[in-house]
Amino acid sequence: MKFNVSSSKLFAQLQAVSRVIAPKNSLQILEGVLFRLDGTTLEMTASDGETTIRTSMDVDNAEGSGKVVFASKLLLDTLKEFPEQPLGFQIDDNNFGLNITSENGVYSFVGSNGNEYPEMPQPEQGAGFAMQASTLLDAINKTIFCTADDELRPVMNGIFFDLQADHLAMVATDAHRLVRYINKSITTATPMGFILPKKPATLLKNVLGKEQGDVEIRCGEKNVRFAFGRTEIVCRQIEGRFPNYDAVIPQNNSNVVTVDRQTIINACKRVSVFANTSTSLLKLAVEDNRMNISAQDIDFSTSADETIACSYTGIPMAIGFKAPFLIEILSVVTSDDVMLKLADPARAGLILPTEDEENESLLMLLMPMLLSE
Repeated sequence: MKFNVSSSKLFAQLQAVSRVIAPKNSLQILEGVLFRLDGTTLEMTASDGETTIRTSMDVDNAEGSGKVVFASKLLLDTLKEFPEQPLGFQIDDNNFGLNITSENGVYSFVGSNGNEYPEMPQPEQGAGFAMQASTLLDAINKTIFCTADDELRPVMNGIFFDLQADHLAMVATDAHRLVRYINKSITTATPMGFILPKKPATLLKNVLGKEQGDVEIRCGEKNVRFAFGRTEIVCRQIEGRFPNYDAVIPQNNSNVVTVDRQTIINACKRVSVFANTSTSLLKLAVEDNRMNISAQDIDFSTSADETIACSYTGIPMAIGFKAPFLIEILSVVTSDDVMLKLADPARAGLILPTEDEENESLLMLLMPMLLSE
């Protein structure tokens, strides 16, 4: 087999698929990338056994066809040092040796038989739907930060896709916080749901940025498939029942704070520097259209106190939140102002944008921390 290809284009494609490869694999061949040449199409596949990604690109002056596996790290380390230029690839069909020819030299190493690489799993026939790549990317960005790393409750280690007749909900929670993204433009005649693990969600987040069209999503009993452009990702779902998220969202948080989002983020970042390092506790006290944000670390005799303007409807109250969680949630909101809906210091607070995007709604829940008097 032989072909010519742009060094930068091949590096970009190879870098995208290589993200799925695990540091340690049960099968040594999974440490490499499968190359398959068919006509002028070069197809690349990488997998960790649970998640598989495949993409393809066009090459020039192609001769022959076949499959071969090359070590991804060695190939990436080689390609990243080349400036943009055409490279010649020549592969020995007998011993799978590779010669890469550049303008100034030749680089050689040996691959493995591509026929030994596991086949890409395909989801059983099941329900499917489509959504814009940019919409899916935005939804993942707004939910993935809330996924857990809990070996005892694996269902919380991913994003729950809940497709109903009149909307798609994407939900993530780590038991301390919850985010629910709803898109009312995505509907179905056949309700369906699956839990997407964090790793393939992160992979999608990394590769969807340059996509313009639709992503076709098809769900079987065990696997789910995402197809867009010349790329497809197939991954194993997390088995189990996702918690009833609607049941934990409070409905009667009547104390409502409206505040400039960037102002409260900046204030929280400044004050949190002085918080106790083990708890990261921030105290928010609201009354008379102002919010006082404070933190202290008794062990080191440090404290900070800052007051910002806000619009407040409700009784005077104080509530404590874990600073990194609050800042991360506020950073996900895209509107200029943000609403905090509170009940009392012991119950979950709701954080919402004051203005949602068209056909979308975003709700985030954050559990409070106990305040010491």
